Amino acid sequence: MSETRPLMRMCFLFCISFVFFCVIADDLPGADVTDAAARQAMQKATNYFTSQVSTEGGYLWLYSQDLKEREGENQAPASRVWVQPPGTPSVGEAYLRAYQKTGEPYLLKAAKSAAYALVNGQLKSGGWNYYIDYEDRKSYQYRVNGGGPKARNTTTLDDNTTQAALQFLILMDQELKFQDQSIHEAAMYALNALLKAQYPNGGWPQRFDSPPDPQEYPVIKANYPESWPREFPKKKYLNYYTFNDNLIEDLVDVMFLAHHVYQDERYQQAALKAGDFIILAQMPEPQPAWAQQYNSQMQPAWARKFEPPAVTGGESQGIIKTLMQIYIYSGDKKYLKPIPPALAYLKKSELPDGKLARFYELKTNRPLYFTKKYQLTYNDNDLPTHYGFIIKSGVDSLEGRYQRLLDDSPEKLASMRFPIHRVRLTPSLTAKAKSAIESLNSEGAWLKQGDLKASGKENLRTIDTRVFIRNLNTLADFVAAKQKD
Repeated sequence: MSETRPLMRMCFLFCISFVFFCVIADDLPGADVTDAAARQAMQKATNYFTSQVSTEGGYLWLYSQDLKEREGENQAPASRVWVQPPGTPSVGEAYLRAYQKTGEPYLLKAAKSAAYALVNGQLKSGGWNYYIDYEDRKSYQYRVNGGGPKARNTTTLDDNTTQAALQFLILMDQELKFQDQSIHEAAMYALNALLKAQYPNGGWPQRFDSPPDPQEYPVIKANYPESWPREFPKKKYLNYYTFNDNLIEDLVDVMFLAHHVYQDERYQQAALKAGDFIILAQMPEPQPAWAQQYNSQMQPAWARKFEPPAVTGGESQGIIKTLMQIYIYSGDKKYLKPIPPALAYLKKSELPDGKLARFYELKTNRPLYFTKKYQLTYNDNDLPTHYGFIIKSGVDSLEGRYQRLLDDSPEKLASMRFPIHRVRLTPSLTAKAKSAIESLNSEGAWLKQGDLKASGKENLRTIDTRVFIRNLNTLADFVAAKQKD
């Protein structure tokens, strides 16, 4: 008995230690997800996306599980891909970022295919339409194998379409050390077109097919019209100076990126010129913020039937962020000067619940809304559901960021221009990687229950490019963090 007790005690202590080790191991980041499993899932998902989902290297937004139903913002045939995010540039950039984190050659190959899809869809006007159709080549003046002079040739800057495509091509060009002639030429062609399309005052239109005539666009400050139509006038607005959907913010980011990559001062000057336009476009008192769009006389004007001449509580917040970004890149405090009066105005314009109206009536500052029949009204009890007429206020957050920028040193500002984002192996990242691996089906698809609105289909299994991008990014982050751990 005396001989067995020490042995029993040793066994007991061993069991306790083993259980303790297992509990601790379960809590260690990455303990139950391997680098090999993450890499295998990335490759399986990428192989499926490139071989089954892709069209000519490009992508839409949503697909049914059997791939028979396809859509971007609208239904799409199998020959069509989308440029507007989260389409081809978004997926391509996800491949590129994943390659840079993991070094897997198949990811670079997939990214190049997406870049070539955009090269083959670039218009002679310099940018891109919302989508590219590889069978209907003659309806558009594509720079490569496009239609004749009567075919459509309108570059759109709306919804980050051309900007996203160009940003991806610039990043690809940089990664390939400017040695891929077709990608490099497409990026240069687009950048030169954007420089020519910029108005004398620094603004840009929503869309263009040729450079503007400077004589038609005098450089003057924003001002209030003597009167404006309460009914939608059905006038063309595509050449108006445009802030809608963060158009200027996206262009400024692209121009600073181009300057960073190519070291060409023209691109930085275009971004700073856009900042000068923002200063010009700030409305005078009593509403020192911005409109969504302005006519050539720098007066707020109608765009679509639910976008009236007004000061906007929405885009004004994005414009303030853009001014901060321009200050970060330039260090010139003139770009901060418009911010305090704009923030004060937006703060006092907040609704009782702390939110902001998308539109405020010129001079009176009364919130403006629309009924479901698109009648202009002061009441918010019959709003259309497709558009944000009441939005979140980020004024306090913007105020805090503005105050911090005032105290930042030049060295701090320089570090904020193109920050390097380092990933750490955390329990949260591991859990997300595990979920991505386990949710991948046998074919290599990530499926999501959802609707195909353009197709009129509800509650079905779908393939969503946003899910693919998120999961690929998660797995690439996990692999990169695991390597450093």
